[in-house]
Amino acid sequence: MLVTGARPNFVKVAPLIRKITQSYDDRFSFVLVHTGQHYDREMSENLFIDLGIPNPDYNLEVGSSSHSIQTAHIMERFEPLCAKEDPDCIVVFGDVNSTLASALVGAKNHIPVAHVEAGLRSFDRSMPEEINRIVTDILSDFLFTPDAVADENLIKEGIPRERIFRVGDIMVDALLWEKNRAGNSKILDELGINDTSDYGVLTLHRAGNVDSYKVLSRLVDTVTRVSSICPLVFPVHPRTGKRLKEFKLSEKLERFRFVKKGDRYSGILMVKSVSYTDFLKLIMDSKFVLTDSGGIQKETTVLGVDCLTLRDTTEWPMTVSHGSNRLLGRMPDVSEVVEIVRKVLSGEEKKIINIPELWDGQTSERILKALDTELECFAGDGNHEEKGKGS
Repeated sequence: MLVTGARPNFVKVAPLIRKITQSYDDRFSFVLVHTGQHYDREMSENLFIDLGIPNPDYNLEVGSSSHSIQTAHIMERFEPLCAKEDPDCIVVFGDVNSTLASALVGAKNHIPVAHVEAGLRSFDRSMPEEINRIVTDILSDFLFTPDAVADENLIKEGIPRERIFRVGDIMVDALLWEKNRAGNSKILDELGINDTSDYGVLTLHRAGNVDSYKVLSRLVDTVTRVSSICPLVFPVHPRTGKRLKEFKLSEKLERFRFVKKGDRYSGILMVKSVSYTDFLKLIMDSKFVLTDSGGIQKETTVLGVDCLTLRDTTEWPMTVSHGSNRLLGRMPDVSEVVEIVRKVLSGEEKKIINIPELWDGQTSERILKALDTELECFAGDGNHEEKGKGS
């Protein structure tokens, strides 16, 4: 049973479904569950089409709520579904509420749980995602990690080595699959920016950034200043758009609207959420990305694009030590950020990028090979307390 609920989950499940269909259809059948955590059409249905994901077998339609209530609603609707389908394994992805809720249901009903993207830690428990990661990893029987740092995090927390499987990053599978198609995207023409080589991409959605007036106000000050020297394309997350209106900050952004003066662009081009393929095209052709997303930190590393992360911590330290990522903080010094962008645009600060080991597009294959072996052993043990043999 493959459980998705939010945009990053859809990107991660797509290559796994593709690999099952191509190479493992005689070994696995799957039930695809969409919890409805992201219920906006642009955030889910259109992405399913774009990534070639089949329609979900079930949509729990939980919608928006507080973290605790949303988690409870998912559990309430997911447990009867598990009783009906009787899965051999529940596969969860990343760190969203749907991941935690599904893992809890699996553990309480003695169904093996596999966590794809296990072992990540920002060491910032003020982030709800960090709580979700920690608890999901404790509950999971098979922990599929992206790198050695994640392995060590789990071992330090007492997770037995035999439950840990280093497989690489599944989002890289999706990115490499879509990269060629993204090259043919017409999004730059559609947005009217096909004649400029210098632009940045902006994304904001983390609760810690957008739910605080103080933080969001500073970030708005930062990006408006940056947009005076380089235009920014800003696909607006529904949550962020709502907060900008509530805090009356959208009015300020409007004053820095995207314009062309002579042969020079400046300002912020605010657009609705775009497809995954179009978004990859935007990143690929950009000079830099300003973001608070975890996934984009990885995508920019693989694509070799400068990433300026508007957070104090990251669950992806490899993108800082090996990649193109640097942390600016949630409350950055505006002048310092502008200076960093100037250096990026001039080419003064080009980081040497080393793609982490196993970020090669074969993660789905490694996950399915491990599950094929381990679930058979697991079933043979006849005891949920006995874990897989590991690798």
